[in-house]
This record gives sequence, structure tokens and C-alpha cells, in this order.
Amino acid sequence: MDAVPARARVYVAGAVVAALYCLRPLPGPRTPWWAVLLLAVLYAGGERFARSRNVGTCYPVLLTGAFLLPPPAAAVVAFSGSLSAPVSRPPATLRRLWRSAQLTLAVWATSRTHWGLGGRDAVVAPDFPFVLVPAGAGALVFCLVLTVLDGGILVLADRVPAARAWRGLFSRSLAPIVVHGLAGLMMAVLWRSPYGPVAALLVLPPMWLAWWAFAQYHRERAAHRATIRALVQAVDIKDGYTRGHSERVGRASMMIARELGMDDERVELLRFAGILHDVGKLGVPTRLLRKDGPLTPEERRVIELHPEYGHEMVRGIRFLGEARAAVLHHHERLDGSGYPYGLVGTQIPESARVVAVADAFDAMTSTRSYSRARPVAVAVRELQRCAGAQFDPRMVDALVDALTAHGWQPAVTADEGPAPVSGPAGERGPHSAPDPDSRPAPDPGRGPAPRVAADRAARPAQAPNPGSAGSVPCPGPAPRPGPAPHPGSTGPAPHPGPAPHPALPPTVPADRSPCPAAPGQAPHHPAGGSAPRPAPGSAPAAPGCPPGARDAARDAGREGARDGAARGGVGEGVP
Repeated sequence: MDAVPARARVYVAGAVVAALYCLRPLPGPRTPWWAVLLLAVLYAGGERFARSRNVGTCYPVLLTGAFLLPPPAAAVVAFSGSLSAPVSRPPATLRRLWRSAQLTLAVWATSRTHWGLGGRDAVVAPDFPFVLVPAGAGALVFCLVLTVLDGGILVLADRVPAARAWRGLFSRSLAPIVVHGLAGLMMAVLWRSPYGPVAALLVLPPMWLAWWAFAQYHRERAAHRATIRALVQAVDIKDGYTRGHSERVGRASMMIARELGMDDERVELLRFAGILHDVGKLGVPTRLLRKDGPLTPEERRVIELHPEYGHEMVRGIRFLGEARAAVLHHHERLDGSGYPYGLVGTQIPESARVVAVADAFDAMTSTRSYSRARPVAVAVRELQRCAGAQFDPRMVDALVDALTAHGWQPAVTADEGPAPVSGPAGERGPHSAPDPDSRPAPDPGRGPAPRVAADRAARPAQAPNPGSAGSVPCPGPAPRPGPAPHPGSTGPAPHPGPAPHPALPPTVPADRSPCPAAPGQAPHHPAGGSAPRPAPGSAPAAPGCPPGARDAARDAGREGARDGAARGGVGEGVP
């Protein structure tokens, strides 16, 4: 409302005129003016106390007036009390008039409903439980009027789409207003009882205490959000190439969750999961995160530890719930070739499957120093191509539906100017989308990004990694390797798999971890003597390992996942 459009001002003016009409006819001589004045002062004082303690509004006093007084007199309580209540944001006059008109209309409609259903007689001579019927109807009308008026001002002043303006307003407001209605009914019954108004006022201190406790809860949640923002900012500072990536992954995760019909609490947890999914990069050396060229197998193994680092960092934050499992497992793949534990299918927590799709989508649609953003349609086709092997098809479909309904605004996350275009989608393997944490090798046919070129000119060139594709052009997608034969069979040797494209390395490196030794065999190291990868439990075997070693490593990794769940994580264990 800081810059209020003319149509919103007209809307507020119409509400004020309607509120003034509700004051007519003015209460007659038989109206208990002392009660009107007392309730108006109580409401204004309660609002000042509530605003100073951030504990919400004082609806029980207004509803007490609606249950005790005729509709015009109850409207006077709301109008006069609201005009004297504090306003914290400009334009103060317009906001005060709007608040007064809104509450006057709601209280007048509540009083008319209550009195029309015989509530006045039920309060004077308490007839329980009949007294609850008019009071409950009045509370529903109060909530409905506030919802209708609030939605209208959102459309006209804040330009919220009409389809979203009223969504969830009534359901979120109903429970608190029903509780306030019960408190107002209790005050009205005590007011009419032999104990008088003084006894009615004793209802307010417990209500204010409850509001204060609720405000403390909201302050604690605000502190949690501030902590999360600080962690994300630390990651953004450390890895400048992906600045803003976490927030966008959180937004995409929230879109997927809403499209799947999850409740608001789970939607919020998945937003936290998306925001925090890369927090483990704080434990990865900065030189690896900012390295311009391709990563060596050893460097890949270090970067692949970031989900476990992240889980260790957030496992003690209990309010995150299933978001902690998403931090640990968002690089798992449905076909079992992901990391850190090589989980398969539905063994991967649902939250991690949501974040995996959101993470890959933003990685493809964001411009970085080494790759130009792809159009949203291209990224969607890539996700659909990899659905079933790398991503959960249900999550991919939910993201596509959400993008169709709400759209997506890609962002530039690098500080550099235009970056070279990475290799086309057709040059990758048949079942791998780009890994958000990978660094592609330079394309020999294109120049590096400006800052990358300057850095390379200032330092000696690095030798190519042994065993990597280097700068050899990729002739096209190689056939996907079939299952390896059992060590005792006479079948053909397993296919080594497609060579990584110079601009887009495969998601799972060929030398991620050494194969564990089968019973009676020596340990097998695909890269020829590389050191075992340190990880909790046991890391899954590399794609070139014999089937028996791969199964043993995967079983050990799942036991490690169960151990993580036993230590207090949520959702980390294998079903």
C-alpha cells in the first residue's frame, strides 16, 4: 500500500461509505453508552499492547460487542476503536480508514447474524449448548467478511492475481477467529451474569498471555529463517558461480510440492530443503569450487562429499524435518548410480527426489561463467528424457505443470559476461542430465569466459587428467553399457562406458570410489591404486566394479544410511 493505485483508493472509499451506513440509525438513548465506550477503549488499548508485543489483534473485544450490543452500537465500537489504534506503516491515514471500515463491516454483519438467530436472548439467559449456534455463525460471518475484503485489497492495491488473492485466506483465518469467538462469547455471558463486566475482563489476561507465547513461536521461526539465510549467503560468497542458485532451487521445489498437493507445512520444509541443499559446500575447499578446468577423479570425490557435510551441519536443526534427508540424498539417482549411498527408486526420500529435479532444472536454465543458460523448454525436454533413470517422472511432470501455470524467470548467477555455449544435448550419454556440481572441460572450438581466460594467462597450464577425455572431440553418444557378467562366467568383458564429453562430463564419474574386495580377493581400484574414498558407512562401488563388489558396497552404504537415521536424522534410512 505504499504507492496506492487510484482503484484501490476508490475501493477503500467505498468501504468507508458502507461502514458509515452501518452506523445508521445511531444507537438510541437506551443504548448502554458506557459499555460502548468501555469496549472501544479496551479494543484500542489492546491493539496498542498487541502491536508493541507483536502478539496480533484483539478480536475477542469486538466479538463481545457484537454479541452484547445491537448492530449499530457494535459497529460504533469497531469504528471508534480502530480509528484510535496505532498504524505502523504509511500511508497512515489511508490504512487507518481501511482498517476501521473493514472491522466495522465485519462486526456489523456478525451482530446482525447473531441477533437474527436469537443470540441476544441466549446470552441474557444462557441456554447451553444453543448459545453456541448463533455465536458460531457470527464468527463464521466475521471471518468471511474479512476474507472477502482482504482479497479485494490484495487484487487492487498489491496487484495479486484474482485466482490467488483469496486462496487460503479463509482457511488460515478460520481457526484463530473461532477461538476468539469463543472468548468473546465467554466475556458476553460473564458480562450479563451476576458477576458483571469486571468478571468478563478477567478473560483477557489469559488471552494476551497465549498471544505472547504465539508471538514467541513466530520470533523463533524468524530466527531460524535468518540462520538459514546466513548459511545460504555463506555458500553464495564461497561459490560465486552459483550465486542465487539456492533460493531458486527452493522456489522450484516449492512449486513442485504445491503441484503435488502437499500441505503448507511440507511445502515450507521443501523450500528449506531446496535452499539448504548445497550448504555442505562450506566444507569443500574453495579452490575446487572455483576451479576453471575439469576436475580430477580425486577432486570429484572430494566434491561428492558435500551432501554428507551438509547433512552433518543441519542434522541438529530439528524443525527442518525431512529437509535434512533431501540435503543428504539430492544427488541420488533412480537407477542407483547416484551418491552418496547409491539408493534406488523409492528408497530415495521423496523430498530428495523433488530437490534433485529442481536442482538440475535451475542448473540448466542459469548462465554461469562456463556455460550459457538453456531455454526453459530445452531444460524441460532434458528432464523428461532423463525421467525414470535419473529423476522421478512424477516430480518432473509436476514441475512441467507448475511451469505451464506460473512460468519461470531464469537468472544469471555468474559475475562474468556472456559465456560459451556448452555442448548440445544430443552429445551426452542417453541417461544423464548435467550435474549441477560439475565443471565442464573447455571446448577446443570456443574461447573461455573473460575471467577464465585472464586467470589462465596468469598461471601455467595444467596437464590433462590421466584417463580423462581431455579435449578430444566427442563423436556422439556411445551405447549404454549392458550388465557386466559374473566374475566366474565366460561372457564378454563389460563395456567401459561412454567417454565424457569435453563440455559436459558424466554425472557419475568413472572413478568415483574403489571397489571393495570380495571374499578371497584383493581390493580392486579402477583408476589403478587410487586411495579409498572417506565416507560414513561405505561408498558405493564404481560402475566398472564386478557385480558382487558393487552389491556388497551398496549394501554397506545402505547400512550406513540406516546408521545415519539411528543417529537422529529423519528419512535417511532405507525402507
